[in-house]
Amino acid sequence: MSAPTETAPTPSHRGQGQSIDLQGKIALLQGHWQPRVVAEMNDYQFKVVKIAGEFLWHQHRDTDETFIVLDGQLRIDLRDASGDIRAIHLQAGQMAVIPQGIEHKPFAQEEVQLLLIEPRGVANTGDGEAGARTVANGLWI
Repeated sequence: MSAPTETAPTPSHRGQGQSIDLQGKIALLQGHWQPRVVAEMNDYQFKVVKIAGEFLWHQHRDTDETFIVLDGQLRIDLRDASGDIRAIHLQAGQMAVIPQGIEHKPFAQEEVQLLLIEPRGVANTGDGEAGARTVANGLWI
């Protein structure tokens, strides 16, 4: 395994045509809420992340976002345009696609390991202003 890098690898090293050890990549992560790219497919990136606790409400106006739980239990709160809130509960081996424009907030009582799939360049904190939880795009592990 290699240490995180600040720029994307060359196209021949975009994680294509090789086996990727997701658990090994997750083991390299230093903290929570710090997604790192492990592969690209067309304009989509596959990111591993460890989370614990509560994230912030956010949305992605122009894209869907996929959460795949590799380990742990995840709750994703969803808020519709009228302000009503419902929750999706996911366990290891389950996934959910959050539709574009839907406000959502992930929460993990205990550490959860995820694979995220989203277009290249999407901010982890959504369309709002960058804040303390915003992570730079294009960080590979």
